[in-house]
Amino acid sequence: MSDTTAARGTHIDSDDERALVEAIERWVEKEVAPVAMKFDHDDVWPAELVEQMTEMGLFGATISPEYGGLGLPARTYAEIVMRISSYWMAITGIFNSHLMMAAAMERFGTEAQKSHWLPRFASGEIRGGLALTEPNAGTDLQAIRTTAVRDGDDYVINGTKTWITNGIQGSAVALLVKTDPNADPRYKGMSLFIAPKGEGFTVGKKLKKLGYNAIDSAELVFEDYRLSADHLIGGEEGKGFFQATGGLELGRINVAARGVGLCDGSLRLATEYAQTRHTMGKPICEHQAIQLKLGEMATRARAARLMTLDAADAYDSGQRCDMEAGMAKYFASEAAVRNSEESMRIHGGYGYSKEYEIERYYRDSLLMCIGEGTNEMQRMIIAKQWVKRHPV
Repeated sequence: MSDTTAARGTHIDSDDERALVEAIERWVEKEVAPVAMKFDHDDVWPAELVEQMTEMGLFGATISPEYGGLGLPARTYAEIVMRISSYWMAITGIFNSHLMMAAAMERFGTEAQKSHWLPRFASGEIRGGLALTEPNAGTDLQAIRTTAVRDGDDYVINGTKTWITNGIQGSAVALLVKTDPNADPRYKGMSLFIAPKGEGFTVGKKLKKLGYNAIDSAELVFEDYRLSADHLIGGEEGKGFFQATGGLELGRINVAARGVGLCDGSLRLATEYAQTRHTMGKPICEHQAIQLKLGEMATRARAARLMTLDAADAYDSGQRCDMEAGMAKYFASEAAVRNSEESMRIHGGYGYSKEYEIERYYRDSLLMCIGEGTNEMQRMIIAKQWVKRHPV
């Protein structure tokens, strides 16, 4: 690994990295691939796979070894996500959402908070995610309405969150609230809490989705939910907006890696099918129309991979990489949609059948264009950073 990887305090020997990625690949082929279709169709939480991911340390993948995590650099983490997502993207969301919660704690928590929470996050004893989105606030996080009112040594929280990954099966969330609803600008009135489940914290409902099945996306309801002040991440009000969004660079690299996995998986399925399906006396991979599709798909998948690794390298070097992460997320997610659609076309009528896996790749890929900031927002971020870096 290059010396720049150590800039964020992370490093892994190249042999160790290869061994880890190969172990993940063997696990995916043996344990994940045979059951992905059933779990997706039944929309059932994959409890056994989650326990296996816990045993492999994936819930501590990017948490510092100081707190019991693997301390993986973003590049290695992205490689792992790509491999898993090439067979079943959805399960990577379980540990990614959890790691974004952990990243907020590790970057901004007090020493006492980090010592208490991070070892439990790394071991998987406590699993959770980010509770940011509300029914009327997604991309515009400053529009959230959930409030936390100080009452002695506690805060009393009221409000509703929605589309929260790990909301049902998780045991805690990093919860974004308004501690000063009248602040101007609005972001100065926002705070982030670590919120374990307890009295006043209930799951409203599991949300049904087009894809990303088996993974619990839920509505969370807070009614006079009390938290002691030591649950305020960093111990200071008004810092929540930047604490919550500070991990989005890594989150967008993760979504890009998921897009790469979907690109690769769609290409793999199309390549296999094109060599076994015959028309007009020969495999369809020998027809020029199919060759044009496969050529574009292979190029698109490689470009998405290289952009994602480029963003991961920038992150690991300590550079500001919101533009690179935005580019990777935007390109890889759109590439995933296009590759999965083209793979469906190569499969013909079978691609539209629930008996073939490619339809899941198509359904799952559409989420990548929305999650961690819509692609419309990504293009705005890219443009603003591009202009800022190239002043006249």
